[in-house]
Amino acid sequence: MKLFTIGFTKKTAETFFTKLRHSGAKRVVDVRLNNVSQLAGFTKRNDLQFFLREICHIDYVHIPELAPTKDILDEYKKNKGDWSIYERKFIDLMHRREIEKKIDTGTIADGCLLCSEDKPHHCHRRLVAEYLKERWGNLDIQHLE
Repeated sequence: MKLFTIGFTKKTAETFFTKLRHSGAKRVVDVRLNNVSQLAGFTKRNDLQFFLREICHIDYVHIPELAPTKDILDEYKKNKGDWSIYERKFIDLMHRREIEKKIDTGTIADGCLLCSEDKPHHCHRRLVAEYLKERWGNLDIQHLE
């Protein structure tokens, strides 16, 4: 089962939608805590859903259970926290939420996890993908970056 990831920061709409269209993803799985911010530009929830359907012919679903809490996110982003602490707290949160039991594999299969970070290295979408691969075992993760 394939699982893609992508971030929208530092990408033009053309680059973003072209990468998605060529990936083979069947849906975008939005893992952002806040998907309606003005800062999201072309990836605001309703606009993104329309663009994905019209440009890429793929579905959109928002799963906030795959996002960090506001406290965890603020500690890292606003207070310039340590990545290793953020990572540990977010992995613990996924474990407590039991996302591997609650998230439908059909939603993840051939899906693309979306977040804002331009690269996956310091982004929770990579942590979600790796966490699910560790528990489910049959995920081929491809970062579209």
